[in-house]
Amino acid sequence: MRPLMLGFRSLLRQPPTPSKKPRTTVALHRWLDRAHATGIASIQNFAALLRRDILAVEAAVTTRWSNGQVEGQINRLKMLKRQIYGRAGVELLRARLIPLPADLAPVQRK
Repeated sequence: MRPLMLGFRSLLRQPPTPSKKPRTTVALHRWLDRAHATGIASIQNFAALLRRDILAVEAAVTTRWSNGQVEGQINRLKMLKRQIYGRAGVELLRARLIPLPADLAPVQRK
């Protein structure tokens, strides 16, 4: 199971570069076939879910663009909002999310 999942991870994480052969959907479909042939129910279910939206998965494999940074910032914003929910309004949220310039930031004490 582990080598198969690491293979899937490498499909998504390996950035396409001009010197290397670009990622193709052929490797993705080979991986999906191997996943189906394993006989492990959880892997087979995962592969079946990927096949449901195969166009999006193929786009994730072949393009170098990612919305990971955006999703991370949205997650951070939601976490901060939950922390201060009910205690203050928009001003506190703004103060926590927009950092002060270095010359205005308070000096940290040891």
